[in-house]
Order: sequence, then structure tokens, then C-alpha cells
Amino acid sequence: MTATRVCSDTELAPATAMRVVIEGTPIAVVKDSSGAVHALGDTCTHGEISLSEGFVEDDAIECWAHGSKFDLASGAPRNFPAYEPVPVFAVTITDGDIFVDPTPQ
Repeated sequence: MTATRVCSDTELAPATAMRVVIEGTPIAVVKDSSGAVHALGDTCTHGEISLSEGFVEDDAIECWAHGSKFDLASGAPRNFPAYEPVPVFAVTITDGDIFVDPTPQ
């Protein structure tokens, strides 16, 4: 598959997330505290909760409902109640635009 433009880099502030749907796949596009951009599955593996509505802290995103934190680079859960990882997706930034490949890595 090819990468899809989701927004410009300036539209996503540090320590924030936005939800996008690419080819039917809900994806959380996240800019961490240091300004690096990540993309991971937007649905918490503990419950059907949108991770993009959660809290970005350093290099993790926390589900607002039950507090599970997921590593932005690997999608791995850092604490319970979630124990299954979320998928991660390749991100590229070209000419100030953020592109996401919807194929899980």
C-alpha cells in the first residue's frame, strides 16, 4: 500500500494526538513531547476506546478510560489492564506533510 497524507506537521502540536481513518483502519497520529511523529492503532486493546482521545506523555499515549499506556514506537502496553499491543504504522514527513502507511509493521 502507499502512504496517505493525513495533515501538515504544523497541524499537530507536540504532546497531542489526532484520529484518522485510512482505508477503514482507525489510526492515532501522535506527536510526542520531543516532536517526533508516530502512528498506531487508535483502539485500546483493553476496551473499544479511541486512544487519540487520551493523553500523550513523553513517548507513550494513555487511554483515558482505564489508564493503560502504550509505547508510541512499538505499540506495546506498559501497564495493565491492557496486555495486547496495538499495531504501529510507518510515518514519513515530506515537505512538511505527514504521511502514514496503513499497513501494520
